Amino acid sequence: MKRWLGKAETTLGNHSDRLNAINIFPVADGDTGTNLYLTVRAARLALAGDTTEGTEGGTDIGAVLAKAGQAAMEQARGNSGTLFAVFLCAVAEPLAGKSRLSASVLATALDRAQIRAWSALSDPVPGTMLSVLESAARAAGTMDTAQNGDDSNYALALALDAVVDAALAAVIRTEDELAPLHAAHVVDSGGVGMLLVLDCLRSAVLGEELEDELLEGLHGYKLQDPHIHAQMPPDDGVEVMCTINLSPLSAATLRQRLDEMGDSVIMSQVGSSAGHDDDDSTAETSYRWRVHVHVRDPEPAVALIRSLGEPAGIEISQLAAAREPAAPGASAGRHRHEL
Repeated sequence: MKRWLGKAETTLGNHSDRLNAINIFPVADGDTGTNLYLTVRAARLALAGDTTEGTEGGTDIGAVLAKAGQAAMEQARGNSGTLFAVFLCAVAEPLAGKSRLSASVLATALDRAQIRAWSALSDPVPGTMLSVLESAARAAGTMDTAQNGDDSNYALALALDAVVDAALAAVIRTEDELAPLHAAHVVDSGGVGMLLVLDCLRSAVLGEELEDELLEGLHGYKLQDPHIHAQMPPDDGVEVMCTINLSPLSAATLRQRLDEMGDSVIMSQVGSSAGHDDDDSTAETSYRWRVHVHVRDPEPAVALIRSLGEPAGIEISQLAAAREPAAPGASAGRHRHEL
């Protein structure tokens, strides 16, 4: 699992420029590659020197990924980074207490992840990372059923190959599933990022090299192709992100109000533990949430969030697209500040 996240960090760093270049949905802000890279990096760094143990057979891989997922969620960047964090946290849950991955566990984990990702968004849209995850989960489930729950490494290898093949096919389909992508003649940037993450998982688990030719032929992905996002009209909105403790009712209220104020609303629970709003045993149970929204004016959104609780690490970023290519790990030219 550590090797997987390390490979994913390196691979996304290497591909961040191309991912940024074709990032035009939901806004053409040219930072999907950068956001995925930085979020995966946060997950990987959380495991530096980690020696988590938890089962009689060895390391608890669910606990390892839960720790990485929580760090990713707390430090998630943008739509794509937030959805990756949701994916990682969800994958960790069926792996809790397990010391190895199997085809059946992989199928359960990917199914959990795609359901969680679709539900995290208030207005989920096909033709994005969501569709890639859904196809990958379906392929894993189909392969596991065909093998009658075989838990051998050979069965796992077949499942992982099927997952990557299905993810690639889903990425290719994104161009025709979203009108902006079809008009620009490119595939979805976040979908390509998720495909790379899944191929890194296959590579790390099987001890094989990444598929060098995996992305050949994807529209907009050749090095000589232009930065499509730079040709799109600039977006004058902002992205607001934070982490906050809320009761289920307050969380539902926040989601509804943010839906009215803006779009690209993502809300997902950070970790699985519940607490109380104060020391009173009758106090309402609260959970920690990661919040993401695109709005025209950040002030009403921030005021709403503060009216429901005490947010941590509020970040406000301009959605205006960078007009110059960004290096791996850079902010893609966007102006970001914390409150």
